[in-house]
Amino acid sequence: MLFLALDRMDNSQRNSLMTIQGSNRRELNVEQNLRNLPSHIYLHIKASSDTSDTSDPPRYHNVDPHSAHHTLRCLFCIYSPVAIDQSYQDQPIQARIGKWSPALSPSSEPLQNYYKGTDLQWYGAIQAGTPPQNFTVVFDTGSFSGEIPSTSCSSCVNQKKFNSAASSTFYDYHQSSTENFGTGVGVDPSDYESLTLSAVRDTVSIAGLSAAKTDFYLITQQSTGFNADPFDGIFGMGYSADGTVFQNLVNQGLPAVFGMWLTPKSVGGAELTLGGIDNSKVSGSITYIPVDPATQGFWQLVSSQYAVNGKTSTALKKTTHVIFDSGTSNIVFPKAVTEAMYALISPDIKPVGTKGAYGIACSKISSLTAKLDFTFTTTAGKAFNLTIPPEELNVGPFASDPSTCQTLVNAQSGYYILGGSVLKHYYSVWDQANSRMGFATGAP
Repeated sequence: MLFLALDRMDNSQRNSLMTIQGSNRRELNVEQNLRNLPSHIYLHIKASSDTSDTSDPPRYHNVDPHSAHHTLRCLFCIYSPVAIDQSYQDQPIQARIGKWSPALSPSSEPLQNYYKGTDLQWYGAIQAGTPPQNFTVVFDTGSFSGEIPSTSCSSCVNQKKFNSAASSTFYDYHQSSTENFGTGVGVDPSDYESLTLSAVRDTVSIAGLSAAKTDFYLITQQSTGFNADPFDGIFGMGYSADGTVFQNLVNQGLPAVFGMWLTPKSVGGAELTLGGIDNSKVSGSITYIPVDPATQGFWQLVSSQYAVNGKTSTALKKTTHVIFDSGTSNIVFPKAVTEAMYALISPDIKPVGTKGAYGIACSKISSLTAKLDFTFTTTAGKAFNLTIPPEELNVGPFASDPSTCQTLVNAQSGYYILGGSVLKHYYSVWDQANSRMGFATGAP
């Protein structure tokens, strides 16, 4: 998932705000409501209690044409990197703990795989409130806040619900909002869904690490489409985003780095490590790429070209700014780039519908042997390719037309986004302290 902060956009960007998740497309009608909120909370939602403005709010578009059942608000991002010595970064977690002696030590949380014909998302356990209440959430690097269901949500049928009355550390901002959007199921076009949200603050814990006064949202009402999710909610892991549970842990002394091992279902053992790297999951050295200095709070890297089976073209050989989003399963590129990539794969891949999806006859997709390479420049100034193997090209059949299979790359103007389809083939390091991302081959 990915939300862009309105305060950092020009008018054209505001009018094409995008959210992204595993497999979904949403159209959102929202307006800002900042009353009674701390300065770092930036809600992009329409207050359900506000009836004074009857004009149509701006429309925002999600880029991914699949199913999805959660969305996140964007928080105003305050940049506060924490310096970590280079020698510290290059040591195993065990050595780091001894040398760094942080107020909080690195800790790992196992992740489960949400699989629906393809690997969609990875989620793990959190605790909220005092005493702690247990939930499962997607840890999403493309967003900045979190949401879990409330006990007041009668329509939240399958998710666990947070009982605010049972928590001695709970604080309610008394800010209620409604969000309307479209969501589909599988790889098909969408129906309309909605969430009603309440901004709150409480203690949140992940992997035994506790962050007091963490801001998040309680879902007080939701459409039935969300009940298909195997997890309860989502928590953002955006770059240097103030108010997130990770940033609160950093403020308490946790090293400002985390590692993700997002594995295919067939491999298993997925894991999130907060405050360090789990070297038992890494084979060989880690290659680091600097975070784009122009990033607006996202894990964004600069790419010099894309290639299919080693071949490129004019449309694919140019500098682009690519966002890495662990809450997105597919690839999202502008239409011209998407079609230039497909031109090097097969002329039989065609647009499906009007929402940016592409597909090919399922009888033909197994014969496609397209290896996708994305070239970046490392911190050492060398070219480095991130590679997606051919088997990732097949997302699965459209429910409305099982003879047609959706292909991996979706088209939407303005953004370049890589998600789980590439991340699950590497151990990834999200090093906020040193403004870089790292990639390594995962341990067998």
